[in-house]
Amino acid sequence: MYNKLLSPLDLGFTTLKNRVLMGSMHTMLEEIPGGLERAAEFYAERARGQVGLIVTGGVAPNEEGVVFMGAGKMTNEEEASHHKIITDAVHREGGKICMQILHTGRYAYSDKLVSASAVQSPITPFKPRPMTIEDIERTIEDYAHCADMAKLAGYDGVEVMGSEGYLINQFIVKRTNHREDEWGGSYENRIKFPIEIVKRVRERVGENFIIIYRLSMLDLVEGGSTWEEVVQLAKEIEKAGATIINTGIGWHEARVPTIGTMVPKGGFAWVTKRMMGEVNIPLIATNRINMPDVAENILQEGCADMVSMARPFLADGEWVLKAIENRANEINACIACNQACLDHTFTMTTCSCIVNPRACHETQLNYIPTENKKRVAVVGAGPAGMAASHIAAMRGHHVDLFEADNKIGGQFNMAKVIPGKEEYQQTMRFYEAQLEKHEVNVHLNHRVSAEELIAGKYDEIILATGVTPRKVSFEGADHPMVLDYAEVLHQFKEVGKRVAIVGSGGIGFDMAEFLAHQGESPSLSVEAYANEWGIDQSYQQGGALKPADPEPSPREIYLLKRSKGKHGKNLGKTTGWIHRASLKMKEVNMLGLVEYVKVDDAGFHINVAGEPQLLEVDNVIICAGQEPLFELKEALENANQKVHLIGGAKNAKGLDAKRAIKEACYLMAEL
Repeated sequence: MYNKLLSPLDLGFTTLKNRVLMGSMHTMLEEIPGGLERAAEFYAERARGQVGLIVTGGVAPNEEGVVFMGAGKMTNEEEASHHKIITDAVHREGGKICMQILHTGRYAYSDKLVSASAVQSPITPFKPRPMTIEDIERTIEDYAHCADMAKLAGYDGVEVMGSEGYLINQFIVKRTNHREDEWGGSYENRIKFPIEIVKRVRERVGENFIIIYRLSMLDLVEGGSTWEEVVQLAKEIEKAGATIINTGIGWHEARVPTIGTMVPKGGFAWVTKRMMGEVNIPLIATNRINMPDVAENILQEGCADMVSMARPFLADGEWVLKAIENRANEINACIACNQACLDHTFTMTTCSCIVNPRACHETQLNYIPTENKKRVAVVGAGPAGMAASHIAAMRGHHVDLFEADNKIGGQFNMAKVIPGKEEYQQTMRFYEAQLEKHEVNVHLNHRVSAEELIAGKYDEIILATGVTPRKVSFEGADHPMVLDYAEVLHQFKEVGKRVAIVGSGGIGFDMAEFLAHQGESPSLSVEAYANEWGIDQSYQQGGALKPADPEPSPREIYLLKRSKGKHGKNLGKTTGWIHRASLKMKEVNMLGLVEYVKVDDAGFHINVAGEPQLLEVDNVIICAGQEPLFELKEALENANQKVHLIGGAKNAKGLDAKRAIKEACYLMAEL
């Protein structure tokens, strides 16, 4: 029954286009004025990049199912007609595109939310109304009608979202289905809802239309489905008329990270492999597949018929094309940081990408070849400097990049040594390839002077000199036991067994992670990661959870901050909880309302909520923020040089790579 264009038979890695799916992402383009026009170019660019099949962000089948009031839905021909701009754009580029049908159920941020039962989600403030039998029948019809409207809009198929804890999942498991009628109780009753949806959709759209079913193969919540139940549902979904089964991993409320950078690459392919042979339609593996070698290994090892990637196509729209042309070194890899994609979505901001600010902004940010070639000097090869140099040279400018260190990367050289952040090396690998390809003159071990820059007669000088650790002023700050974060993460100075960290922002959390791990990072091993977070790969019970068994910290660590409230309150919305949970497992002592008194040979003297306390530590590590490095600015401006500041050199407060790279990209697009 499934569309032969997507057949996995006789497909090798050379026909990668037919085996790579661009997975669904909610970009917020569906909701903003002019967003569908922007979405059309976003998807078209990926189709030009040889993605074989694209799945859109979730579109609700009725008003009750929207992510939030005013979010995208498709309930009539007028709403369908607006989507023609997207499907036409993708088809012009030779691509295929499916629309995801998503009913959020109790996850809706709306007072109209409904669910199988009146069980409130822990991640939303509203309690759902339990659906009546009439509601259920109407909603099944709404799915079928939505699919029919998607076909009218020109979509090649739909993906029925049956995982991640949304409405369909809420019917399937007893955790959220407390019904005693024909739609609750036994497992056979609870899975009638998804089966009837797929059946009704297939009846409505006919055979020559793709139906992907996103199956929750691993709930990762208490009371989740057993493996036997998952297989049973997969077989019934196949019978109901699905073309493909896509793998869903974890509910949104699960306390196990499933897509963060600390998750091993391809870390959930094992569960898709377990399903192979149970059904006769193609299976798709998902989650943390970001480079061709990862995808190739999954396919060659028989874990899946196809692979799905979502965020990697934010990072690089030409991912498939570069893989086909053996240019993997030129792929701008997703580093799974979530800072500009999921964090934006969950704060209702237009999605983008930390390493590719053009993502979802293709109609606004473009790097057009210049007709006015300039001599450009970039000082500092951190994230901002690397991005600026790459884009300027790609546009045709002559670029000299000066770096005082013996390697490019700046703060990324420290980030990449943090357990769970090893992927930051991928960004440096990408820039190394781009700087070479576009013939940037890279001057390492070269602390350039203002006089040298002036003598170089540059048309534009970009200062991306970054930041330096902020100094502290308490007594004993110059004691030998006191180190700053750069001395530990960059110079690798030895740290003792008992440590106090001053500052609980992003740098403080990174430092605690660095010091709390020993040996191989769990993010590099699927087994170590599963033990660290309590994932039962033997699937002995529903939800596949087991007690977490993390490696103990080799150090006693105190993470200190002056203010009250939770530590890391400004960390990413979708990742902050992960970092706090990780440090809790490592038994890091988090103290607030701390006054720093002095450091002496006895240790670190502090007051906690006004009470004196002595921390008998071997080292105190300062992670109390950063200060800009712009010593060249005044001398250059006094010499009437055209100077631009980006990244930390512009403003060190709250600096992160997202802002640094974005500033570089927008500046160099206009240069």
